[in-house]
Amino acid sequence: MGQWALWGYICLLCCSFLSTAKGSPWVLSFQPGMLYQYHYALAMQLGPVAGLSPSGGWLQAQAVVRIRQLHRDPSGDELLQVQIQDLKAQQKPEGPEGPPMDIALNEEVQSELQKPVFISWSSGKIKALHGDETEGTLITNLKRGVVSLLQLQPHASTIVEEDASGSCQVTYTVSNHSIVKTKDLLSCTKPKMGYASPNKMFGIQWQPSSRSLYVVKDSLLQSVLAEESHMLSLVLRSTTGVKISSRQELKLVSSTPSPAVAAEESLENVLASIEGQHQPLAIASLPFRRGCTHCPSLTAYLKTFDSQQAKMDISKAATTWQFQRFIQMLRSAKKRDVLQLLKRAPEKMLPFVVEAAVAAQSVPALAALSDFLDFSKEPGSLLETFLYAAAFSPRPTKELLRLVLDKLDGKQMAPEVRDTGMVALGSLVGKLCQQQLCGLQEVKHGMETILTGLRSAEKEHEAVIHLLALGNAQLPSTIPTLLEHAEKGPTAVAAAAISALRQFRAWHITSEVKRAMRRIFHEKRKSYEKTCRLAAAEILLDNTPLSMDVINILLAAHHLGTEAATFLLLKVQSSLHANHHPARKIMSDIMRDPRINNYNHFSKAGISSSFSGPLTATKELLSTFGLDLLFLEGGFLRKSVSDFSLLSQDWHLRAAQVTIEAQGMESMLGENTLEGEEGPELTAGMSAIFFDVQLRPIIFFKGYTDLMAKVLLSSGEPTSVVKGNLLLMDHHQVIPLQSGLQAVVKLQGGLGLDISANVDVNIWEQELKTSVDTREVFTISTSAGNQSSTIRKGRQGTVPAQEFALHQANSEMCHLLLTAEEGA
Repeated sequence: MGQWALWGYICLLCCSFLSTAKGSPWVLSFQPGMLYQYHYALAMQLGPVAGLSPSGGWLQAQAVVRIRQLHRDPSGDELLQVQIQDLKAQQKPEGPEGPPMDIALNEEVQSELQKPVFISWSSGKIKALHGDETEGTLITNLKRGVVSLLQLQPHASTIVEEDASGSCQVTYTVSNHSIVKTKDLLSCTKPKMGYASPNKMFGIQWQPSSRSLYVVKDSLLQSVLAEESHMLSLVLRSTTGVKISSRQELKLVSSTPSPAVAAEESLENVLASIEGQHQPLAIASLPFRRGCTHCPSLTAYLKTFDSQQAKMDISKAATTWQFQRFIQMLRSAKKRDVLQLLKRAPEKMLPFVVEAAVAAQSVPALAALSDFLDFSKEPGSLLETFLYAAAFSPRPTKELLRLVLDKLDGKQMAPEVRDTGMVALGSLVGKLCQQQLCGLQEVKHGMETILTGLRSAEKEHEAVIHLLALGNAQLPSTIPTLLEHAEKGPTAVAAAAISALRQFRAWHITSEVKRAMRRIFHEKRKSYEKTCRLAAAEILLDNTPLSMDVINILLAAHHLGTEAATFLLLKVQSSLHANHHPARKIMSDIMRDPRINNYNHFSKAGISSSFSGPLTATKELLSTFGLDLLFLEGGFLRKSVSDFSLLSQDWHLRAAQVTIEAQGMESMLGENTLEGEEGPELTAGMSAIFFDVQLRPIIFFKGYTDLMAKVLLSSGEPTSVVKGNLLLMDHHQVIPLQSGLQAVVKLQGGLGLDISANVDVNIWEQELKTSVDTREVFTISTSAGNQSSTIRKGRQGTVPAQEFALHQANSEMCHLLLTAEEGA
């Protein structure tokens, strides 16, 4: 074949290809001088996830959509006029069976709806949207929803595209006369709306999907079917949640001749020649806030306040429900109303109101608290209520941190209140940093307040409190400070620093931290108290342990003494039976070595014990219970730790960890104390962590004189550690649907908490009791137009008190002591 013949063949192929492309159905266009009329249908359904309710409420709408081409420039860009007419809508709320209700649209709304919008459109791609920017946001969003159905492309690829949902990654597949668009809704970027807790375990799982089917014939769009769904459920319990389904359908009904539009040179000139306002509009939906027609009002509540009092039994779900209603009232209340409520509340109700005001975190509510709370005059219990409510806040704001800093700054207050304020300050700083707000001036000030207090601490107790505050903050930048105090500080300070380090996530336990823990456990530089050495060993074992560390800890265990060795070896054995333990596989491999796993090492000569195992297990959540008992060689209890933890995916939450310690008995039994340190005073106390927040340690007695006073004057009532109502879950998510409507999902999870403890003088009679009363409430509120409804549903039940027996070794020790007493 000659060169010219080859060129002719290639040109023939090109011409043939161009000819085919010109007549292809994939070149999308609307013809001039024609009016295209489509039937538009929208259906949306909202209800609980499967298993809680067979059906939910729904909303349906139908309209006529008219499209015509006003201009086409030489590049192929078309100016389309899109108009909605004859919109009719119905709603059926969830609940009792009944007929659907029409949604009445007044003349003003109908008039706005019928105003056209204009799009610059090129073979399926929307380049610009123009309309009247003075229209209501909801009306414009509905128009965006219709226009979004015209956003497509005639060839397969994966691109980033903008429509009413935001700027999202979409994938197109093409076959015959159809185009399928799959949208990745998790990739969408859009205006920030709502808020969420930084603690993912108290958050929401969101599983969205979106798929659109386009049918094209003779270059004309024939129909569109767009479906999307959103499944939202609790991370802790996937059966509690809501499902949102949305379906849009656009179907060509007719195409008729239409009066031609005067020819203009550009799209801009055409727009300028059309009557009305036509400003550029964003294609993505804008946030729309609808007034709540059924929310409680604080103003109305205050009018009948004298005859109402909130129930104070925090074990009842009704109290938690009332607590959440108060939060809703206070979030929309004015400062003067909140302040009036605080001043008029009875003494027994006042802590409840303070907790609700902190949980609301609105600027007026916090301003009212600032005026009301006087740290130099108010009872310490009320001030601690305020500080603990702040510490447990699921998503604290800078305004709340600023309020706490202001109340702590330079004020004269009880030492207990200042200690509580410091640990609360650490929790607030840490949670704000989890929200990527470490750069705020308030956060920097809070962190500097803790560090300055640590540097200037003159007493061991002061240093301990500031170290515990650093543990609540969990900032990696403070790890070197914690390591320094862990290695060089006296026993109480070292123990607090190691305890703070144990609150950090596994990925923060670096090789530097592990080297320091090895030096402490193996006493490379100085001698350490046994509980410090054991805590250091636990850090090494619980955070991606190395085989070398496990072997060395096991080999060195017998040098700790009988009880400490027994405790440590049982902890290793317990981890072998725990599927969730990070060291399980490594320890299992090591135990195959007979030099390690033999009777000499695991003969269990002491009575100390360690146990950890699962309580409940679901596909989302594992809850565990652990109990550690460390005795002295003479049989006295040195330390007990009970732990309830939650594990979900990569998150670990200490729901409750209570540590009771008795010190100073070593000298009574003649056991050695550390060189260079005086023997500790006879002391018993408790330290607790709830929901990853370290609380202020409680001292039961300190010294023989205090012990005898407690014996003679004790009322028998337990010491209250923390009591009140907490807001643990606070989630507000706005989901812009492709239809232009938005789904608003609000989640609040409250908890009534009463933690108290007591140590009887006869410390051998010990038991751990817990009582949990629940009611599960699931509320759905739906609204459309001027209609709204609220359905409150759920189950309620009571979990009876649970008694967790101590290890058998404890019973054996009690038997030995009682036998000795009878023999005497």
